Amino acid sequence: MYWLYNICLVGYWLFLIPVLLYRLAFEEGFYDRLKQSAGIMPQPTLQKIYGSNGIWVHAASVGEIVAASPVVRELKRRYPEETVVVSVVTATGHRMAQRIIPEADGHIFFPVDLPIITARIVDIVAPKVILLVETELWPNFLRLAEARGFPVMMVNGRISDRSARRYALIRRFTQRMLAQIKWFCMQSEQDAEYIIQMGACPAQVEITGNTKYDQTYAEVSAAEKEALRREFTVGHQHPVIVSGSIHKGEDELILDVFAEVRRRYPEAALIMAPRELPRSGQVAELAAARGYRVVRRTRMEADMAQADVLILDTIGELGRIYSLADLVIVGGSFVPVGGHNILEPAAHGKPIVVGPYMFNFKEIFALMERHEAVVMTSAAELTAQVAALLADEKRLRKLGDNAWRLIQENRGATRRNVDAFAALAKREGIALRGAEE
Repeated sequence: MYWLYNICLVGYWLFLIPVLLYRLAFEEGFYDRLKQSAGIMPQPTLQKIYGSNGIWVHAASVGEIVAASPVVRELKRRYPEETVVVSVVTATGHRMAQRIIPEADGHIFFPVDLPIITARIVDIVAPKVILLVETELWPNFLRLAEARGFPVMMVNGRISDRSARRYALIRRFTQRMLAQIKWFCMQSEQDAEYIIQMGACPAQVEITGNTKYDQTYAEVSAAEKEALRREFTVGHQHPVIVSGSIHKGEDELILDVFAEVRRRYPEAALIMAPRELPRSGQVAELAAARGYRVVRRTRMEADMAQADVLILDTIGELGRIYSLADLVIVGGSFVPVGGHNILEPAAHGKPIVVGPYMFNFKEIFALMERHEAVVMTSAAELTAQVAALLADEKRLRKLGDNAWRLIQENRGATRRNVDAFAALAKREGIALRGAEE
C-alpha cells in the first residue's frame, strides 16, 4: 500500500508543476517555503534546531496552530531546557505560528511526505518524541517514526464526519498508520469513537477536551483594548460588528447586514477579516462600491481617517480584534465550509452569530447553543437577527456572559494533554530536561 501511496504522491506533485511555477513567479516567499518543505532549511533555523533531540509539535494550519499554542507554552513551562520545534503545512499557518507561539525554538514547514525528504528533515530535527495536533496522518512520516524508534502522540485529536467517511474507505491502511501512534488524546467522545472505528486501540485512547479553550494569545487588558480602539479609530463608533474568517459568498451577505445596521445606527463600524488574505482587495472593492469609507489594516499608517469598513488583512490579529466588537459574526458558517473558531470571541465575552454550517465545531457549538451562548441563523434571516439582537441590550449581554462563563468552565485540556504526554514519556523511558517534580 505504501508503494501505491508514493506513486500517487509523486504523480500529484508532477501534476502540480505548472501551479508551482506560477506560484514561484508571483507568490512572495513561496520559494523559501518550497525549499524548506524539500528539506533545505535557512541557516538561522538550522542552527537553532539541528540535532536538538527535542519535542516536535506538528500543527497543519491556522486552526491547529491555535490549538497548539497553549500546549507549546505548557511544554516550555514544564520542560524549559527542551527544544520545541513547531511544523506547519501552510504559509498562513507559518506566519500565525511565528506570531502566537514565540515560545517555540523553531518554526518550520512540514516535509513533503516522500521517504527521502521526510528522512532528511527528521535527521535535522532528530526528535525524541512527536506530537500531532488534531489529526494529521502522513504515512511515510509515521512509518519512519516507527523505524527510528521515537514515539508519536496525537493531542487535541479531532475527526470530522467527512474525514471519518474518507478514512473508512482505506481502513486497513489507516489502521496500520494509527498503530504507529502510541497515545491518542481526543477532544470529545465522538472524536474518540471515530478514531477507534478507524483502527486505534481503545486502550490507547482518552478524552482530554479541547485546548482551544485554554488559548491566551488573544487576551486583551482594559488598557490594551482602549489602545486598540484608538488604533483602529473605532473609539466612539457604535455598534462595532466584527465578521471573522469570512469566505467568498459571505462578503456581500455581511455588507447587506451592515447596510441595515447603518440605517438604524449611522455611526456603526464594520471590521471584516477575510479567511484568505489574497481576497482582501476584492472585499475592500465590494465595500467601497457601496459607498463606504474603506481602510485596509496594512495601510492604516498611511490612511488614518475614520473608516466605515476596516479590512483586517493581517495574520494573527483577529483574536484580539474580537475584543472591540459589540457583536461577532463568524464566517465559514453561511457557506458549506464548516465554520471557524467561535471560542476566540467567546473568550472576550462577546455575543456570537453563526450560520447553519458549523459541522467542524459540532461539540463546541452544541455546548454553546445549549447554554444560550451563540445564535444560529440562516443567511436569509441574518439581517433580521442582527437587527433584533442590537436592539436588545439585555439579550446581547446575556449571550456574551454565557459565552465567557463556558470558556472558564471548560479550561484545563492543555494540562490534561501535557500530563498524558509526561506519562507517555515515562512509559517510553524518555528523559525530559527540566521536568517538574
